[in-house]
Amino acid sequence: MSAVTPDLPALAQSIKDWGRELGFAHVGIAGVALGEHEQHLERWLAAGYHGEMEYMGAHGSKRSHPDELVPGTLRVVSLRMDYLPGDTQMAQRLAQPEKAYVSRYALGRDYHKLIRKRVQHLAERIQQAIGPFGFRAFVDSAPVLEKAIAQEAGLGWIGKNTLLLNRKAGSYFFLAELFVDLPLPVDPAQASEHCGRCQACLDICPTGAFVGPYVLDARRCISYLTIELKSAIPVELRPLIGNRVFGCDDCQIVCPWNRFARPTGESDFTPRHNLDNADLAHLFLWDEPTFLSNTEGSPLRRAGYERWLRNLAVGLGNAPSTIPVIEALKARQDHPSEMVREHVQWALARHEGGEANGVE
Repeated sequence: MSAVTPDLPALAQSIKDWGRELGFAHVGIAGVALGEHEQHLERWLAAGYHGEMEYMGAHGSKRSHPDELVPGTLRVVSLRMDYLPGDTQMAQRLAQPEKAYVSRYALGRDYHKLIRKRVQHLAERIQQAIGPFGFRAFVDSAPVLEKAIAQEAGLGWIGKNTLLLNRKAGSYFFLAELFVDLPLPVDPAQASEHCGRCQACLDICPTGAFVGPYVLDARRCISYLTIELKSAIPVELRPLIGNRVFGCDDCQIVCPWNRFARPTGESDFTPRHNLDNADLAHLFLWDEPTFLSNTEGSPLRRAGYERWLRNLAVGLGNAPSTIPVIEALKARQDHPSEMVREHVQWALARHEGGEANGVE
């Protein structure tokens, strides 16, 4: 515990003020009981919907018990940072099959380091005010049920698309957590949900990845297929992926609450290397040093070069049969990776069979 006995309600308010000064749009405080969310996770894992993401079930009950993950934790400070750059023309890019669609959170600098540094600064501010205390900061970096914690902290509700939704901000934001050993007053949990009868997200999903409202089969989700899956993308799902080469935003684009999403004030999240308007064929011709150079400090590194080519080959297989598309694919026919070669052959067969759109 801290060296000074702090005025806890005043400290809680200061934490929220400091969080906003550090660029967080919403800060809330939750307790450590996540019982209902734990049951949902257990059912999801039992159904096998996590696919190859073994880490989702690898930590016993620590994921749903913050005080087991970090002993001594009494409260979790949940923080939201908006990431959407200005007009990134999402729907327009998806409608241009020769363009590569990269999920809008991944266009700029990797959020992990940026946000973790800010959360660390927040912890230091608290320490300056009250003296030493126990804490740990997390940004997608440990088994943490971040959406459940955010709901308990009053930041929003978990929608039918399984994302956290906020009435004033939609869903284009990152979440982070600061585990603390301080008995701060907690905020009221978000008790109501505001999806109503809307199921636009369930209907739009290109691969039909939603088993039903609030339940996602990750094995069919394009974000999983293009980022998490290490092996070949299932053949039957490839035509459904379209031009989405890293993640997917469809279930956010159609969400009515995202009318209220505001552009981020963080310049680090602005698109790099024209990734919001790049041709599939152009990106496919990046060699590995170019990929590594252009993705330095970027979330795209998570896929790695081989899977980047795999994803682009699928996009090219779904693109119109143009000379640049065919030439790009043929340039990779003899790639050292068996997985890349197989996806290239599939794509070329689509064009030779006339399955891709149009011929120029």
